[in-house]
Amino acid sequence: MDDAYARSVSEVLEAFGVDPTRGLSDSQVAENAKIYGRNGTPLWKLILKQFDDLLVKILIAAAFVSFLLALIDGETGLTAFLEPSVILMILAANAAVGVITETNAEKALEELRAYQADVATVLRNGCFSILPATELVPGDVVEVGVGCKVPADMRMIEILSNQLRVDQAILTGESCSVAKDLESTAATNAVYQDKTNILFSGTVVVSGRARAVVVGVGSNTAMGNIREAMLRTEDEVTPLKKKLDEFGTFLAKVIAGICVLVWVVNIGHFGDPAHGGLLRGAIHYFKIAVALAVAAIPEGLPAVVTTCLALGTKRMARLNAIVRSLPSVETLGCTTVICSDKTGTLTTNMMSVSKICVVRSVHRGPITTEFTVTGTTFAPEGLIFDMMGTQLEFPAQFPCLLHIAMCSSLCNESTLQYNPDKRNYEKIGESTEVALRVLVEKVGLPGFDSMPSALNMLTKHERASYCNRYWEHQFKKISLLEFSRDRKMMSVLCIRKQQEIMFSKGAPESIISRCTHILCNDDGSSVPLTAEIRNELEARFQSFAGKDTLRCLALALKRMPTGQQTLSYEDESNLTFIGLVGMLDPPREEVRNAMLSCMSAGIRVIVVTGDNKSTAESICRQIGAFDHLDDFTGYSYTASEFEELPPLQRTTALQRMVLFTRVEPSHKKMLVEALQIQNEVVAMTGDGVNDAPALKKADIGIAMGSGTAVAKSASDMVLADDNFASIVAAVAEGRAIYNNTKQFIRYMISSNIGEVVCIFVAAVLGMPETLVPVQLLWVNLVTDGLPATAIGFNKQDSDVMMAKPRKVSEAVVSGWLFFRYLVIGVYVGLATIAGFVWWFIYYDGGPKLPYSELVNFDSCSTRMTTYPCTIFNDRGPSTVSMTVLVVVEMFNALNNLSENQSLFVIPPWSNLWLVGSIILTMFLHMLILYVKPLSVLFSVTPLSWAEWMVVLYLSFPVIIIDEVLKFFSRNPRGRRFHFRFRRGDLLPKKEAHDK
Repeated sequence: MDDAYARSVSEVLEAFGVDPTRGLSDSQVAENAKIYGRNGTPLWKLILKQFDDLLVKILIAAAFVSFLLALIDGETGLTAFLEPSVILMILAANAAVGVITETNAEKALEELRAYQADVATVLRNGCFSILPATELVPGDVVEVGVGCKVPADMRMIEILSNQLRVDQAILTGESCSVAKDLESTAATNAVYQDKTNILFSGTVVVSGRARAVVVGVGSNTAMGNIREAMLRTEDEVTPLKKKLDEFGTFLAKVIAGICVLVWVVNIGHFGDPAHGGLLRGAIHYFKIAVALAVAAIPEGLPAVVTTCLALGTKRMARLNAIVRSLPSVETLGCTTVICSDKTGTLTTNMMSVSKICVVRSVHRGPITTEFTVTGTTFAPEGLIFDMMGTQLEFPAQFPCLLHIAMCSSLCNESTLQYNPDKRNYEKIGESTEVALRVLVEKVGLPGFDSMPSALNMLTKHERASYCNRYWEHQFKKISLLEFSRDRKMMSVLCIRKQQEIMFSKGAPESIISRCTHILCNDDGSSVPLTAEIRNELEARFQSFAGKDTLRCLALALKRMPTGQQTLSYEDESNLTFIGLVGMLDPPREEVRNAMLSCMSAGIRVIVVTGDNKSTAESICRQIGAFDHLDDFTGYSYTASEFEELPPLQRTTALQRMVLFTRVEPSHKKMLVEALQIQNEVVAMTGDGVNDAPALKKADIGIAMGSGTAVAKSASDMVLADDNFASIVAAVAEGRAIYNNTKQFIRYMISSNIGEVVCIFVAAVLGMPETLVPVQLLWVNLVTDGLPATAIGFNKQDSDVMMAKPRKVSEAVVSGWLFFRYLVIGVYVGLATIAGFVWWFIYYDGGPKLPYSELVNFDSCSTRMTTYPCTIFNDRGPSTVSMTVLVVVEMFNALNNLSENQSLFVIPPWSNLWLVGSIILTMFLHMLILYVKPLSVLFSVTPLSWAEWMVVLYLSFPVIIIDEVLKFFSRNPRGRRFHFRFRRGDLLPKKEAHDK
């Protein structure tokens, strides 16, 4: 129902056919569920997404061509299907890894949502029951109270308390809670703020109790509309995805060129008698061209990249960063700007009392004194110190502190509780009230010398509100005057031992103006409030609120006439001032070091907040954001100040900005777009529904674990602990993952260059087929895939956060590095051919043919020879070639423990996963050599000891060659090579930041 806000209560109830005293019947629930339906994400979309990759498409084409050629050649049974089947199995495995990982990320989010306890108290069939919010249907009557998260869009039908106030900042950005009523809204084009009779899904009730009827669920809610719009927004392409796409396009062109070249070079051999006709000759060389395509494509690359990123997500989950989109893991590595929320991310979002001001005595100066309170969370742990820095062992012995504890406990509608699942203390109600509850616990109780140690012996559940409960048992609450904006205070009437007392708390200017007396801390006496004392208190208040940027509350009490049972606004006069408390949302302890890490890593942090400028600047000073600055001018802007700047100055301001205050959600998206125009890679944090567009637009959208489901859906990553330090840890992990990804991409490329060189050189020289496609597939998948995956476990460099962020346009392999891997690849190819030639010419168990006979094998049947022509079909030489290729790759894997460091500096045992993968790969290779059905399948035969020795002789030099190349890389000569070969980029660069 779209216009429920404009209808009366009776009209809404009538439209849904619901009785407000009985709720819906089971049959009505079933009927409404059918009408309004449920939403779900189909699995097939996730699966198809995994195949949307150029390399994968090339592989599918290769599988199809391979199958077609086998049929044309008259092959049937297993051999015809073997190669295409193996390719398709690999692709299926790759897709499975991608789907499972992305599904796991979604599951992790679901687990996170479970903490939010999305349940509803629903009236059905005349009985109240607690149901999952997902089971609600329009027409359900739901009851909500303090601390309840509104489970759906609902029209108010009855208020069960004096008033109902809701915090709907996540939807509208309003900083204060909103009072709700039952009256219909007459406004045309009503916005959310006008709909004061509607409770919006996901908002939180902060005071009062009410009943409402559900008018919208799922995507038909205010939040659902925004979420649907976000899901329709296109995702940004990540830097690594761009590079792999460019690489795929580049590879496709190279493969096509080489295949055509091989085919054309051998046109003269099409009619050779060995092929049995021109057409069969053409098909034979076309098969070699397909083998080349299979050799050139790193089949395992998509799977290995996916696996490495998936392993990265697991490591990041341990750092409290849940990754929703795999490629975004590496995007973190090139982040240049982090736009971070202040509240909850840089701070604890746990308001806590840090200072208390009371009047000592009017007879001797100074008149006032201050106490400092430690502890920055809702945990009832902290100490109280006087102005001299001395710890108060028994704070409750001081009259003012004792009465502050009483007033804070009784004049309070919040709840503090311990959550054993999350192992932390949680609030229900307003943060400022919970801060007062925590202060009560820190002050303790009077009259017990063993109080501090006795409290520490309680369980965490009992300790959460032990002192608060003590005062609530001592005093019986009789009447309450709730907080209102005009009075800026609240009062509660209590009775203890036939003595009625009213406790009040509120804005200092409201409380002090109503006070006529003050309570003295030295002797507990009550004395008249003079103009001098009033001025002193106001000066302290200005100091707390101004210099210290604390949120201040004043506390007061009043003895009431015996027998009074109710309170009126007139009673809130002639109060006795007890004290002033200053509270703040304290910065997280670990944030300062995280900020320093960002600075050393070349990452700029912009603090983005809706708070006022002075409060935010105070926090920024504490966390070190302004450490390098003496003057904040040009570094700290409010949203309105920034918008008033002319375009040129705005560009300069963006390059220097450290703090952006008084921000609305729309400003966040504007900030992201402006930074991206300057070629920055932006990470943006957010938690509200209105943050979703900015999160979606940012290169990395980071949602808070405590934030809304909509923000999480729009994000690439979710911070389970809402902590800025976790973002910095995730950036370091992202950089390490990218470094490892580069290493295994280079490793696989050098392997594929070797295979191409081997097949191309053999085809040009006119030799028999060195490696058959199924052998190439085995090498590319198993023998390259396993070590490549293990390279993903290379340890994070100690200086990973000391380097500047890499440029988005940086090629994965370019210049000198490309030359290095070309040299390695050429050696791999030549070593593989050398093993093949050795078997025919030098091996004692071979035919010992002259070289000329080997390169003219195709005319064997037309000449008189001393050997049978079937020798060229022997599986021995291709087995030696394949084994050389496998073993040389194992040595090459060790080269990739580091890009430039020698194996003497970073030994093989520094990555035991790699050592294990090499052992497993060799075991699997032995398996196909020595187990009968497999050896037939892969066209191989067991090797003798002499053959194994030659394999080792040909393979080991790859380590010596790379050690020499690494030496040049570490020396100026290597840099000169870099200059000479800088144009030979393997992956084309894009200069512009393509957004």
